Amino acid sequence: MNIVIVESPAKAKTINKYLGASYEVLASFGHVRDLPAKNGSVDPDANFQMIWEVDPKAAGRLNDIAKALKGADRLILATDPDREGEAISWHVLEVMKEKRALKDQKIERVVFNAITKQAVTDAMKAPRQIDGALVDAYMARRALDYLVGFTLSPVLWRKLPGARSAGRVQSVALRLVCDRELEIEKFVPREYWSLVATLTTPRGDTFEARLVGADGKKIQRLDIGSGAEAEDLKKAIEAANFTVTTVEAKPARRNPQAPFTTSTLQQEASRKLGFAPAHTMRIAQRLYEGIDIGGETTGLITYMRTDGVQIDGSAITQARKVIGEDYGNAYVPDAPRQYQTKAKNAQEAHEAIRPTDLSRRPTEMRRRLDTDQAKLYELIWIRTIASQMESAELERTTVDIAAKAGSRVLDLRASGQVIKFDGFLALYQEGKDDDGDDEDSRRLPAMSAGEALKRQDLAVTQHFTEPPPRFSEASLVKRMEELGIGRPSTYASILQVLKDRGYVKLEKKRLHGEDKGRVVVAFLENFFARYVEYDFTAALEEQLDRISNNEISWQQVLKDFWVGFAGAVSDIKDLRVSEVLDALDDMLGPHIYPPRGDGGDVRQCPTCGTGKLNLKAGKFGAFVGCSNYPECRYTRPLAADSEASADRVLGKDPETDLDVTVKAGRFGPYIQLGEQKDYAEGEKPKRAGIPKNMSPGDMELELALKLLSLPREIGKHPETGEPITAGLGRFGPFVRHEKTYASLEAGDEVFDIGLNRAVTLIAEKIAKGPSGRRFGADPGKPLGEHPSLGGVAVKNGRYGAYVTAGGVNATIPSDKTPDTITLAEAIALIDERAAKGGGKPKRGAKKAAAKKAAPKKAAAKAADPDAPKPAKKAAAKKAAAKPKSEAISKARAPVASAAKTSAAKPATAPKTPAKKSAGKARG
Repeated sequence: MNIVIVESPAKAKTINKYLGASYEVLASFGHVRDLPAKNGSVDPDANFQMIWEVDPKAAGRLNDIAKALKGADRLILATDPDREGEAISWHVLEVMKEKRALKDQKIERVVFNAITKQAVTDAMKAPRQIDGALVDAYMARRALDYLVGFTLSPVLWRKLPGARSAGRVQSVALRLVCDRELEIEKFVPREYWSLVATLTTPRGDTFEARLVGADGKKIQRLDIGSGAEAEDLKKAIEAANFTVTTVEAKPARRNPQAPFTTSTLQQEASRKLGFAPAHTMRIAQRLYEGIDIGGETTGLITYMRTDGVQIDGSAITQARKVIGEDYGNAYVPDAPRQYQTKAKNAQEAHEAIRPTDLSRRPTEMRRRLDTDQAKLYELIWIRTIASQMESAELERTTVDIAAKAGSRVLDLRASGQVIKFDGFLALYQEGKDDDGDDEDSRRLPAMSAGEALKRQDLAVTQHFTEPPPRFSEASLVKRMEELGIGRPSTYASILQVLKDRGYVKLEKKRLHGEDKGRVVVAFLENFFARYVEYDFTAALEEQLDRISNNEISWQQVLKDFWVGFAGAVSDIKDLRVSEVLDALDDMLGPHIYPPRGDGGDVRQCPTCGTGKLNLKAGKFGAFVGCSNYPECRYTRPLAADSEASADRVLGKDPETDLDVTVKAGRFGPYIQLGEQKDYAEGEKPKRAGIPKNMSPGDMELELALKLLSLPREIGKHPETGEPITAGLGRFGPFVRHEKTYASLEAGDEVFDIGLNRAVTLIAEKIAKGPSGRRFGADPGKPLGEHPSLGGVAVKNGRYGAYVTAGGVNATIPSDKTPDTITLAEAIALIDERAAKGGGKPKRGAKKAAAKKAAPKKAAAKAADPDAPKPAKKAAAKKAAAKPKSEAISKARAPVASAAKTSAAKPATAPKTPAKKSAGKARG
């Protein structure tokens, strides 16, 4: 037997089918060990020795692997093909060694980029050993993150009450968001004017031309700074005659973008689909693990954590074939396109993300997938196909025009382009983070030098420069990648941590730095400036990548980092909290104390008038208070939100014509339909809570109506015919069938989750058994009644299907299935098992039997009313055997003895044995 280890149970089931009966595929369910969350897990004084602790949830799974290895020929570690996957394989192997579960078994490591039968069987033919350099890189990263978190976070807690934590990469990402907030606050708008003339050719065609020069001088975008200047130029243009001076047409080619990497997939899914990076990765994971196609589970895309942009030769051939079939040979380039990665030291340079079979077109797959899965699959398919299509051929035209007004000559210019051959643009065009008016994309009419033009209109427009836009999730990921901060597998989790800790909030798809986050960044920039520098973080990432390439010792990288970092922590230990607050007060001044409307002192206390406002720290974080405290008790948040307590009407419900309002309540913001006066007496207005990951300021009418529509019916369960509903509860979104509730993962949209996905979640919840159900154990599939043991049911257990009745369980033989077994066959199996002593009737079964026998007992009592009850007989027998006082004293004696024994032991001795002893005595 060959034992294969993968991460997920879904993958295990699929791969087991591919490999056949000589393989047993088991799932580790991700990481099985980690550094304990306490001091001392990494010891810098012992060459960074690490203490690993098995996750309690993983202990049972590791025991299963150890049992399976008995008598096995090979252990095949087939976890994901990246650094984390390599680490999981290493951890599993180390635990097996500690358990002494390995004897003469051969140890192999295999990797596959897609979950298809071909990819898996090919991988099994090319095993290798665990890559020690990748494991070293993992350990270095894990140790660094631990040392920063467990060294810096306590300093934050002591010096900055209310702060949550700081991390090696998350703090730098947070700085990017907060620095942008600072840029916006310091931004001073600048006035400028533009003049755009609408001109007509001799053939009556119109186009627009912008003023770009006057009197021999070029005019840049911001050069016309006042209305007076604009008015002077306007008069000159209105009096001018227009002549075409030059027409320049240049051919251009636009090439398609490379297939998706992890980063570009997250960016484009955010732009085009509105998906958060974490949501994108969850959906991509499901597409990678696959769906049932023709009775066989098949992965739909290749591995989704990658820096690589190249794709397999067979996939390129298939892409060219699909392009020829769907678009014609003119769209197939003469030679296949090859791409090179631009990412800094792409250490996860696997194949790009692509469909495993490009002949599976999105239209065909849509009916097999949930809404979001179908959208993401289509995006990946289109990008992959477009990457192998012919370039677009364009013609860019620039027309220069002279406007003569007496002795003055003004210069105007019109730009445009014509698509001569659309090429890949017929299928795909990459999205932009910040859309603007692209004048070059306009098409110009035919013109020639020397032609006279007529002015039809003249637009003179005042503008003001705008601050740089806040980061969207897509643009932040892009900026992090450009700076070399983080790696593909970390972007989504970094953003999620920042949101979960309240350091940033997402409003209208833009990341806003919260006060809590800004205070943390200000603290780090003041006292740990080097460790939140972009260049330092990027350089450290490169060092870590060098470890994975086996170019440098991981302990040396940790030593170089730790010497400086430990010194910086030591330097701040003696600083008083007041000194820290004074430094932050100065740095955050423009944010905390905005200019007053009356021009007065921004730090003057509005309550007492004599005190000065300054930054203070409390149990729940930083706030602004008066220097005259405790005489003056004025306080406010760092930046007061005037909208937080105000009701806001979003619009009308189209069905009832009632107002939909965002309101502030005792327990947080909520949505309400109408007011109390709109409802009958005793009836309350319909309300819906706002999910924790959404902001009241981000709430719009469409989303509010969706929330008010919950819970909604998804459909009927295919087996029971009972409805499955989706809703929002205290613990987040869920689906419900009868008494079973299954939480939705963050990626599952409660508003549009499909029936197939809901049925799967319900089934998975039931399969977890009592610990995974809110209302008791799996009831199983009922077959009928056993003559003496009650209801017979078929259930799925840890070791396969079985039948059960009255607490007696019997395994279903291999020649029968849960769907075909009959009641008679089940009763025979249960009776056979009971005859061998397998299982005793449960308490409930005894009660059922007693209830069944009650009529007979009643009849017997009626026949002989003086007959003693069994309980009375037992009591009489017991009383006759020994005096009551003696029985009580002897029953209590072990308890006292146990307590005495426990008291005699040292304080460190475990108390569990004494408790058990006492429990037995009481029983």
